[in-house]
Amino acid sequence: MAWDLRLQGVGNASAVELGSAMATIERHGQPWLTIDCGGEGLTAFLDHYGRAPQALFITHTHLDHVAGFERLFVEAYFNPSLRGRIRLYVPAKLVPLLHQRVGDYPNPLAEGGANFWDAFQVIPVGESFWHQGVRLEVFPVRHHWPDTAFGLRLHGSLVWTGDTRPIPEMLARMADAGELIAHDCALHGNPSHSGIDDLEREYPQVLLERCLLYHYGSAQEGEALEARGYRIGRQGELVALKPTTAMQVDVA
Repeated sequence: MAWDLRLQGVGNASAVELGSAMATIERHGQPWLTIDCGGEGLTAFLDHYGRAPQALFITHTHLDHVAGFERLFVEAYFNPSLRGRIRLYVPAKLVPLLHQRVGDYPNPLAEGGANFWDAFQVIPVGESFWHQGVRLEVFPVRHHWPDTAFGLRLHGSLVWTGDTRPIPEMLARMADAGELIAHDCALHGNPSHSGIDDLEREYPQVLLERCLLYHYGSAQEGEALEARGYRIGRQGELVALKPTTAMQVDVA
């Protein structure tokens, strides 16, 4: 079974030319699970696939990762085949934050009669969840404030850190099966995000060799990271993943 990762965007909140950080896990060339819903990222998704995402995992609720939801609401609510069927896997501690950010607006339709979440199937998740018979794992990361940002693991294939500072103790447990590690990294770090010096200080070389860096600040920053010998993600890139070794059940 072929698994891939398509990058809708790789930039930080200011690098709109690189697209908001967002990606889609593909299975057999079809979108399977999308990570986050930024504004530029959703545009890239719609342009490439020609339809709305059917399932999303939300890492955190900063607007560069959830700003596409208002547009996705309109896309889903007025389409009978989509209304209430787009699955949103949301870490339970993020549910109230996501509602405050994108759902808690009086009368999402001017004519009334609609609730924002009518358009979606919201599924609060804990340390793991099942999607189409495949078990995925969820873990907290170090971004801005405790318990407000989470990463995702598809065992044996992919670890997506989301926005984070270095998390060596977490990756020792959550990236121990040879996964590709898509990691937040800019040329220079700050209290909410990793810089390359941070990763070099905190991670062994064998782990750095599995990292695909994204959420950098500009094309020039990406080139500088490459010049230091690291692999960077590029907007629109399709990255081959190893077949997952996650627990699976037949849901046919």
